[in-house]
Amino acid sequence: MIHFTCILSFFNFPVRMFLVGLTGGIASGKSTVVAILQELGCAVIDADVIARQVVQPSFRAYERIVHSFGPEIILENGELNREALGSIVFSQPEKRRLLNSITHPEIQKEMLKQILKYFLLGHRYVILDIPLLFETNTLTKFMKHTVLVYCDPQSQLSRLMKRNGLTQAEAEARIAAQLPLDQKVKMAKHVIDNSGDAEATRRQVLKLHAALEDSLDFLWVRLLVVAATAGVGSLVYCLLRQLVS
Repeated sequence: MIHFTCILSFFNFPVRMFLVGLTGGIASGKSTVVAILQELGCAVIDADVIARQVVQPSFRAYERIVHSFGPEIILENGELNREALGSIVFSQPEKRRLLNSITHPEIQKEMLKQILKYFLLGHRYVILDIPLLFETNTLTKFMKHTVLVYCDPQSQLSRLMKRNGLTQAEAEARIAAQLPLDQKVKMAKHVIDNSGDAEATRRQVLKLHAALEDSLDFLWVRLLVVAATAGVGSLVYCLLRQLVS
């Protein structure tokens, strides 16, 4: 199987001119920013949504997971029992690696399909919504831009406690399980500060969107693709002429 990262490596320069990686932290407000971008008509690919899709019964990964982990992880309706599967992989690192080896190639393949779809539809850039973009650090080299949705630590803590009904200790433990936002700020090319009110966040998103829309990077992508397509077409034509002559 050809992996997503292998394909991106081959087309590193043209693809990199086209992709925007979006990330954040728990309760930092990434969903709010994504909603604004979608209102603006931006192409957004949600890695979490795709991760849920590829383990549905109609997908290849589902069959491999059931074969590897057994029928006890299937619910009565035929879908995976995420809680049962989660308890297995979180307590057994080798099982977690096995699950990732099954799901990651399928997630990457689906992401690539959607990237190509948005490219053909004429979008100037595609946003990849990846919660652990900086933690995994696998795809950052393929991004022309990286965007972090930030909020100050106190706001993050209070929002998480309110949103999930957690105690302060529980919320702090969840935040501590992720890379600190202050560290991610140093790794991001753009930062949306969501510490203030909704209107302030919206203004920052609109400014970023305008800058990305005004960029001419996407023209280089299309020119390179057209040139590559023409080159392949010429090669095929020459080979066919040689065969029939």
